[in-house]
Amino acid sequence: MIDLASATEPSLLVLALALAIDLLLGELPARVHPVVWIGRSIALLERVLPRGGPRVQLCAGGLLALLVPCAWAGAAAYGIAALARWPLLALLASALLLKSAFALRALGQAALLVRVALSAGSVPDARLLLRNLCSRDARQLDAPSLVAATVESVAENTSDSVIAPLCYYALFGLPGAIFYRAVNTLDAMVGYRGRYEYLGKASARLDDLLNLVPARLTAALLLAAGALTRQRVARGLLVLRRDARRTASPNAGRPMAAMAGLLGVQLSKGSEYRLGDPERALEPRTIDEAWRVAALGALLGALLCGLLIAARLIGAHLAGARHA
Repeated sequence: MIDLASATEPSLLVLALALAIDLLLGELPARVHPVVWIGRSIALLERVLPRGGPRVQLCAGGLLALLVPCAWAGAAAYGIAALARWPLLALLASALLLKSAFALRALGQAALLVRVALSAGSVPDARLLLRNLCSRDARQLDAPSLVAATVESVAENTSDSVIAPLCYYALFGLPGAIFYRAVNTLDAMVGYRGRYEYLGKASARLDDLLNLVPARLTAALLLAAGALTRQRVARGLLVLRRDARRTASPNAGRPMAAMAGLLGVQLSKGSEYRLGDPERALEPRTIDEAWRVAALGALLGALLCGLLIAARLIGAHLAGARHA
C-alpha cells in the first residue's frame, strides 16, 4: 500500500540537496522540467475550456485554478510514494522536484545579464534580456528605468520564485511546493487583465492569497540581509511601511519597497506607483547590490525553512516518545 503521508513529509536532506542542485547546476532542461509541463497542461486546458461570457469564464477559471494545482500536487505525491522502496531514487526525485519549484541561481543569472548589457552601453540588449525577469513592456525604457525594473524583479521574485515555494515545502512537503508553483504559473499565464479578465480571476486571487505571508516574510528577510550587508535598515523599514501598499498587488510592493529603501533608490512603473526616494542614481552596479541583498535574504529564508522542518521532526519525535 502506498504511504502518501510519510513519502511526502518535508526533509532536511531533500531541502539541502535541492539547494545544492540549484546553486551548482541551475535549471533542469526544458524537456524534463516539471514547471514547463505544468505550463503546457495549462495551455492545453485553456484551449478546451468554454469561451462564453464572464460567468462561464469565471466558472471555467475557478475549475482551472483548482484542477491544475491539485492534479500536479497529487501526481508529485503519488510519484514519490511509488518510489519508496528505492530510497536513494526517491531522495533524488524529491530533490529534483523541489528544485523545479524554485529558482535562485536562474534569478541571479538573469539579473546579471541585464547588468552586463547596461554596463556595455547596450540598452536594446538589456531591453530584450529583461524579458527573462518580468513581462513588462521594455521597448521605451531607458537605462535607469531598466535598472529599476531589474531591481524590482529581483526583489519580487525572491518571494515568488524562492521563499514562497520553500515555505510551502516546509509546511506541506512536496505537494505544497508543487501546488504553489502551479498556482503561480497559472497566475503568470492567465491571471492578468485583457482576454483573460474573467478566466484568470480565480488564479490571480489564489496566487495573491498564497503569497500574503511569503511576501511579508521576504521583506523581513531582505531587511535582515540588508543589515548583514551594511545597508541602511532603518531607511528600508521606513520605506516598507510607507510605500508597500502603493502597488496594485497586495504582495509585490512588500519586497520591492524594502529593497528600494535599503538601496536608497526610487523604483517606479509609469504612473502606477513610486517606491522609495531618489537618494541615489540608478546605475548598473545597483543591480549587483540588489542581488547581493536578495541572494543573502533567500539563503536566510532557506535556513529558516530548514529550522521549521527540524522543529517539526523534533516535535514528531517527542510526540512519538510520549505515546510509546
